[in-house]
Amino acid sequence: MQDDLVWKFKPYTRQTIRQAPQWSKLSPELQEAVETVSHVLPFRVNPYVLSELIDWDNVPDDPIYRLVFPHRDMLPEAQYSQLRDLIRSGATESELEPVVHAIRMSMNPHPAGQMTHNVPYLDGRPLAGLQHKYKETVLFFPSAGQSCHAYCTFCFRWPQFVGMEELKFDARASDDLVAYLKTKPQVTDVLITGGDPLVMNARSLGEYLEPLLVPELGHVQNIRIGTKSVAYWPQRFVSDRDADELLKLFERVVRSGRSLALMGHYNHPREIQHPIAQQAIRRILATGATVRIQAPVIRHINDDPAAWMELWTTGVRLGAVPYYMFVERDTGPSDYFKLPLARAYAIFQAAYQSVSGLVRTVRGPSMSAFPGKVMIDGVVELAGEKVFALQFLQARNPDWVRRPFYAKFDPQASWLDQLVPAFGERQFFFEKASSGEREPIRIERDDDQNRHNTLEMTN
Repeated sequence: MQDDLVWKFKPYTRQTIRQAPQWSKLSPELQEAVETVSHVLPFRVNPYVLSELIDWDNVPDDPIYRLVFPHRDMLPEAQYSQLRDLIRSGATESELEPVVHAIRMSMNPHPAGQMTHNVPYLDGRPLAGLQHKYKETVLFFPSAGQSCHAYCTFCFRWPQFVGMEELKFDARASDDLVAYLKTKPQVTDVLITGGDPLVMNARSLGEYLEPLLVPELGHVQNIRIGTKSVAYWPQRFVSDRDADELLKLFERVVRSGRSLALMGHYNHPREIQHPIAQQAIRRILATGATVRIQAPVIRHINDDPAAWMELWTTGVRLGAVPYYMFVERDTGPSDYFKLPLARAYAIFQAAYQSVSGLVRTVRGPSMSAFPGKVMIDGVVELAGEKVFALQFLQARNPDWVRRPFYAKFDPQASWLDQLVPAFGERQFFFEKASSGEREPIRIERDDDQNRHNTLEMTN
């Protein structure tokens, strides 16, 4: 184990991973898979993840290895073979580009209406780098935060990191955000996200955060920062050159009367067990900020109730708050990671029923679908029919929130668009057009329900 005080951040990518001492631990087949798949999906790792989080005696089955290193099975066999053969033949990047682009576009980039329905307007102008899906919460994507200390192979925002500029969210300054918020007194929460905003130095982050602290934006009560740094680079809060300056920035936000919450993306208990990861949480909490724990349940990584129990209970012991278990989104290599909703619920239930009340702040499994965040509340039998009990935790139409609804039980369904209404209904309540609903939604389904379906808004 390396002395925490001498950690220096160094990213390894497809172009440089051969320089990492751990590269030689991989078989030629695994090396080929990394080099091939990383032409399609983003790949970035750092010395802390390589040295401290991955069990190299258990590769390739180690969950952290699968979390950061691309695998052959993340691409369909035909696509993988085509791309691998081109690389073997010495094809140039420009010759690979059309094949790579076609593969990426087949992977449902930016699902759930992010590009078409979540972008807000100000004075008739679309605001780059903002999303406003739920009335209380605005998402902000600062351009300087559009990378991470390491990339997750399942990341649903993977188009942000692979050069697909037409699908990228980023804002170079907070001017538009501030102007927009001044017109939206109903907004109470701003989520600074990416990428990872904490790849920025403290000064740059402050240039985005401090304009939100003016009296004119007093209705903005909560500032959230979505981050994986607490797991992939906890040195950011402990030993980085400006770690103390960063924590002082957190203190200024809290002193302004706002709540500051770090939405920590922890996918596996190993990420929160390391001493420096725990020290990072203690230092963050000492500023008055809070840390919340959220992650999707994903095959090969954390599809085990014991892993979630350990993650949540360790977090609570340290003062962090379990927040969400998500369902893996239908984008990128989702076929590799996804679980049937019935299995996701069984994992959640087994973990939830085995922890104390302090841990039961967590909600899930939750799908961040086009209409909103849909939680699987249970699997029950009603009127002689086995059904999923569902509810919205958040919704495009606030009237839908916490309104129970039911879908036929399907042991293979893994996303909302693969579910059909129970009890002979033709549509879910939010799909039905009526004068009382502001945004009726239609879910388009194929007969076989085995593709990435589109979710559209109807008038």
